[in-house]
Amino acid sequence: MRATDRDFGNFVERHQSMVFSIALHMLRDWNAAEDIAQDVFLSLYQNLDGIETEPHMVSWLRRVACQRAIDYCRRQRYRRHGSLEVVPEPAAPRQSPADPFLNALLWKQVSRLPPRARAMVVLRYQEDMAPGEIATVMEVPLATVKSQLHRSLTVLRSRVAATKGVDR
Repeated sequence: MRATDRDFGNFVERHQSMVFSIALHMLRDWNAAEDIAQDVFLSLYQNLDGIETEPHMVSWLRRVACQRAIDYCRRQRYRRHGSLEVVPEPAAPRQSPADPFLNALLWKQVSRLPPRARAMVVLRYQEDMAPGEIATVMEVPLATVKSQLHRSLTVLRSRVAATKGVDR
């Protein structure tokens, strides 16, 4: 798919919130999510000749955003130094008006999932993607997505139930 710089700019405007949202919900860090989004769109521009259609491009963006966020999480694991008291709380994602306390607790627990599982949960419940779409984006079998989502939801339910009524 050959696009002009103007077409590319329009495409970025239409899809930057999706890419940023995936990164923010996975990382819970505004600055890191901005860096990931910029990196994803730079990579898209460099690989534009390999993109066939706009739906292919959207799928490509989701896949690369997830991969870059997972890579970032892995790099951060090896960079941690010092105690948790000096580490600032991660930026909280936007909260729904239904129950902001439960929503904040739930996203905090999602952020504790392993990066790959977190990516699947974010794509399923933030981006509202079907398991088949997630399998395509993450390049894994559908059964893997279903079992990972099931395990992640079981873990999240038990963690939320364990903290219910406890101030944190």
